[in-house]
Amino acid sequence: MNYSLKDIPGIKYGETDNFLLIAGPCVVENEKIVFQIAEHLVKLSDKYLLPYVFKASYRKANRSKIDSFSGIGDEQALRMLAEVRKRFSVPVITDIHNPGEAALAAQYVDILQIPAFLCRQTDLLVAAAKTGKWINIKKGQFLSGASMKYAVNKVRDSGNDRIMVTDRGNMFGYQDIVVDFRNIPVMQKADVPVIMDITHSLQQPNQEAGVTGGIPEMIETIGKAAISVGADGIFIETHPVPASALSDGANMLNLAGMDSLLNKLVAIRKTINSFQ
Repeated sequence: MNYSLKDIPGIKYGETDNFLLIAGPCVVENEKIVFQIAEHLVKLSDKYLLPYVFKASYRKANRSKIDSFSGIGDEQALRMLAEVRKRFSVPVITDIHNPGEAALAAQYVDILQIPAFLCRQTDLLVAAAKTGKWINIKKGQFLSGASMKYAVNKVRDSGNDRIMVTDRGNMFGYQDIVVDFRNIPVMQKADVPVIMDITHSLQQPNQEAGVTGGIPEMIETIGKAAISVGADGIFIETHPVPASALSDGANMLNLAGMDSLLNKLVAIRKTINSFQ
């Protein structure tokens, strides 16, 4: 059985023809930031009738420097995500990094996300699949869209058809990422919804300072293009003050800009739907 995004537990507005919005801070920083962002995004979801999933990593494992912020503690962060789900009646997604985390995180969230740099890790994919949760596999920066069918099949062959995949661009040289929009229809051939990550796809990794850079002024451009070519959803990391975010602030969208962006993307989606 192939599931659609409207089958995500707790999703609202799944009957609309809108795209799925996955959005939130990069990582759980503190209760104030998490609830502030969740409240703002839920209101925008209601305004635009957008199916919405709150996103935040409970721990960051892929850091350039050993002293980079990685989290406030697994249990504390996971409980905070569960509180977002309860307080705002919204599904929640978070990353897992090794097989042992799958069952733990599954107790608190609705969707388990496989980070791009781990999308070929068979043991991780199988462990995630066996929880029965929805699985979002982020496409590795080093893979073509066509190659993602093998990651999808690992989850399917483990007895779980609740799968979506997310593109976040491809490495271009050592310190830049580019988006090949052909990957969206290519990955949809695997009969899974395809999401476009419009913030991580603008990263500039491997900077000499050991902190990833970004081009946030291009977020709207990537978002418009993704919706235009038929992406099933948009993934955005956002923060009230990106410059003070504890992780990936250089490529985040300021929370105050979400309303304007969604207004434009929803309008494009309506136009695309009118031709179908």
